Amino acid sequence: MTTSDSAQNAAPKAPAKDPWELPDVSGLVVGVLGGTGPQGKGLAYRLARAGQKVILGSRAAERAQAAADELNEHGLGIEGADNAECARRSDIVIVAVPWDGHGATLEALREDLAGKIVVDCVNPLGFDKKGAYALKPEEGSAAEQAAALLPDSRVTAAFHHLSAVLLADPAIDEIDTDVMVLGESRADTDVVQALAARIPGMRGVFAGRLRNAHQVESLVANLISVNRRYKAHAGLRVTDI
Repeated sequence: MTTSDSAQNAAPKAPAKDPWELPDVSGLVVGVLGGTGPQGKGLAYRLARAGQKVILGSRAAERAQAAADELNEHGLGIEGADNAECARRSDIVIVAVPWDGHGATLEALREDLAGKIVVDCVNPLGFDKKGAYALKPEEGSAAEQAAALLPDSRVTAAFHHLSAVLLADPAIDEIDTDVMVLGESRADTDVVQALAARIPGMRGVFAGRLRNAHQVESLVANLISVNRRYKAHAGLRVTDI
C-alpha cells in the first residue's frame, strides 16, 4: 500500500469540540474559602441563588455559620464550616481569602484539598496614595503560588474581576460580565466556565494557562481606578466570541 493509499484509508479526523459545549455542574458542591469576606460571600450568594449547593468556609466555624445564616434569609440553604471541613466536603473550592493569608491558608489545607478543583480568585494588590497597584508574587501570581502549594489539587484561576457590591445586591438579577478562566487542564477549566455560567448574565471564557494569571490578577488594579473615576462597578466583556 502506498503512502497516499494509507492517507486515504485513515479514519476521518474528529470534529473540533465546540468551546461552548460545557459540562453539567449543577450537582457539584461548591466550597468558598474566605466566604465571610465581601468577594467570597457575594460569590456564595450568587451561586446558591442559581441553585448550587454551597458551603462557606472560615477559620472559625461559628463565623462561617453566622455569614451563612445571614445569606439564608433569602432561603438559600448555604452551610457554614471551618476551612478544613469546607474543603473536605466540597467538589470544587473557590479561594477568596485575603492575599496576606493566601499562602498560609492553602499550605494548611493541602491534604484537605487533594484531588479537588481549586479556583483561585485572589488578587495580590498593594495600596498607596496613588491608589491600587499590582504585586508580583515570587511564583508569578497567586494562582501559581496555589499550584505550587497544592501539588495534588487541580488549580485554576477565575472570578477576579467581579464587583462584590453587585454580587451582594439582591435587587440585581444578572451580573453583566465575562469571567476569565485559566488552568492547565481544559477539562477543569470547562468545569469552572460552566460554574460561572450558572450565574445569570455571566459567561466563563478560557484565557490560557496559569502562567498567564499574573496579568489577569493585576487588571483588578486598573478596574479599581475605573470604578473610582466613574463611580461604577465595572466588569469585563470579551468581544467577537
